[in-house]
Amino acid sequence: MTKIKTAIIGAAGYTGGELLRILVNHPNCELVYIHSNSQKGKKIDEVHPDLIGDSDLVFTDEVKTEGLDAVFLGLPHGQAKSFLEENKFDDHTVIIDLSTDFRDESNGFLYGLPEINSPKNKNTKRIANPGCFATGIQLALVPAIAAGLAKSDIHITGITGSTGAGKKLSETTHFSQRNQNVSVYKLFTHQHLKEIKQTFGQLQEGFDQNLLFVPYRGNFSRGIWITAYFPYEGSLEDAYKVYKEFYADAPFTLVSEKDIDLKQVVSTNKCIVHLKKEAGQLVVYSAIDNLLKGASGQAVQNYNLAFGLDEKAGLKLKSVAF
Repeated sequence: MTKIKTAIIGAAGYTGGELLRILVNHPNCELVYIHSNSQKGKKIDEVHPDLIGDSDLVFTDEVKTEGLDAVFLGLPHGQAKSFLEENKFDDHTVIIDLSTDFRDESNGFLYGLPEINSPKNKNTKRIANPGCFATGIQLALVPAIAAGLAKSDIHITGITGSTGAGKKLSETTHFSQRNQNVSVYKLFTHQHLKEIKQTFGQLQEGFDQNLLFVPYRGNFSRGIWITAYFPYEGSLEDAYKVYKEFYADAPFTLVSEKDIDLKQVVSTNKCIVHLKKEAGQLVVYSAIDNLLKGASGQAVQNYNLAFGLDEKAGLKLKSVAF
């Protein structure tokens, strides 16, 4: 099979590095070039030392737009739109953007949560990859929203690893601040709520419930844990039936009737969902790796779907159990 000629724009950060780790071993991918303005001229393992021996690619600051089948955009939020205005790719080139710029489905982009909007079914060449918290929250709740189970405000908490803040050092990602510490930020106002409400409105006409989301900074490197709950009069068995039927064909989103933990998903593209019923509430837990299912792994999942490949190609990754 002819391999897919692929480039990564912004390949030096955490999500760019994760894309590289997947794509250098992807059976259908040929990495044509990797772009970074800050790391121009450096070998791949000078920037991502764990990739020593895996690739001889060198970072370039040149943007080549012709002859590519696919491009991943790992640029900072707000820069993808101007980048595409300045650099015109062929119409047939699949563009997958990992920033917030097109998650409102502007400029012909599809919001690419594969369990809801699969590029395979939409025949699209422009895909906006969901945010990390947005992915964990939506996968915890979309079966309930689609089935009309949540009839009032939804309470959500989520805790994320420090890699969710990106590679650039800041006060809240510094080891001495993050270690042995937990803090809340963007109470009820997190930017991912906008894309979540967009999806919920598509699944349930007139959806207007409040999403009361409390995001926490965790004292670990990677992973997201979501707890969501809302009043629910049905049985736990019926709720599990709704969830299992909804995700029956979703290879990476798994419904577990056993208690779950974060290590089950770290370093994988899985989302694991677990349900409980307590005090008249349906309580939903979900766990993902913020850099994989919450970013680069999901982007490659969309890549596979867009090109009609096995959805799991390049994504049969190993979890960290201990």
